[in-house]
Amino acid sequence: MSHKWVTAGDGVRLSVTVDGRSDGPTVVLVHGYPDNSSMWDGVAAELSAKHRVVTYDVRGAGQSDKPPGRASYRLDRLADDLRAVVDEVQPAGKVHLVAHDWGSIQTWHAVTGDGLRGRVASYTSISGPSLDHAGAWFRAQLRHPTPKRLKNALSQFLHSWYILAFQIPLIPDLLWRTGLMGKQIQRLEPDAAPPEKSDGLHGLKLYRANMFTRLSRPEPRPADVPVQVLAPTEDAYVTTPLQTEIARWVPDLRIRRIAGTHWVTRARPDVVAAAAAELIEYAEHESS
Repeated sequence: MSHKWVTAGDGVRLSVTVDGRSDGPTVVLVHGYPDNSSMWDGVAAELSAKHRVVTYDVRGAGQSDKPPGRASYRLDRLADDLRAVVDEVQPAGKVHLVAHDWGSIQTWHAVTGDGLRGRVASYTSISGPSLDHAGAWFRAQLRHPTPKRLKNALSQFLHSWYILAFQIPLIPDLLWRTGLMGKQIQRLEPDAAPPEKSDGLHGLKLYRANMFTRLSRPEPRPADVPVQVLAPTEDAYVTTPLQTEIARWVPDLRIRRIAGTHWVTRARPDVVAAAAAELIEYAEHESS
């Protein structure tokens, strides 16, 4: 295992770890909120026997820098960070991406933009939609309502209570500092690890910098890489329809519903790793 620092375009330093087989396909794992890269320990251990596995602390989390301004956490910045990591660990050729929660949100933004075009061999997303896809999905449910669509939209709205709560000044910050927010997360999701207060506090800027802007003005963002969505059946935050009804933007799409909660990545790392490895093997075969 080796550790390195990667400097993003705006000077933010990212803590990056590389492990596994040096001659295997390179897989970059992108964690979500309120986690850091240690969230991937179980999955990385499963993948490292046959793959070169890269994890990193996203800005605001773990050992990486924590810029103070909200603008530093916009999706374009996060996509630039991912590109900087990819360029450092794989200067030429393609990588495979596996992401969870906010890691998935920012990775969707990266793979549907120009920054990583031609650099991604496959993408496995877990419990995190593209915000543009999500905004369009909500509009479709409400513009063309049926009982099922209205039920789906209401269900996701209720699952997303925290998004509105995180926009309130000071109170969410106080709840993180006192430890109450971490306890609430573990109450809702027993598979979650005790979150670090610092990761929770700084990560609030992800919601405040991006959510309403992207959801209210979604852009068409198609993906031109093989995509697999792993949708946990008992996710307390992201419903299955929001994650999976995306075929209009993703022509090469695989959907797999897996038994588990939002942090199925921790509870069932073997299942997550096996599913990711299956898509990686397919993509490697197709490109050979």
